[in-house]
Amino acid sequence: MIRICSTEDVPKGTVIRAEVDGTPLALVHGSDGGFYAAYDECSHAAVALSEGEVEGCTLECWLHGSRFDLRTGEPTGLPATEPVPVYPVEVRDGDIYVSLTPSNGVTR
Repeated sequence: MIRICSTEDVPKGTVIRAEVDGTPLALVHGSDGGFYAAYDECSHAAVALSEGEVEGCTLECWLHGSRFDLRTGEPTGLPATEPVPVYPVEVRDGDIYVSLTPSNGVTR
């Protein structure tokens, strides 16, 4: 697990971009209170998901409106049909840690 930032750096309902060892991440504080990490590129169009909107446990791509479940990486709204990699997240002592091994087996 790699430390990304403090939980205070990601207010509830927001997303920030982070890069770890060349892997771009969209780090999300879901409106459910959980923290999630996804590969920061929409599987439909090569644009940054970190510029999208958070709703519950989903992240919506700003360009065409594709939505992804942050727990599974699966698309929940068209036009995307392919999942994005999602990564395990741990919160320890107010800091957010991410593993770069996708929890859903999807690779980029």
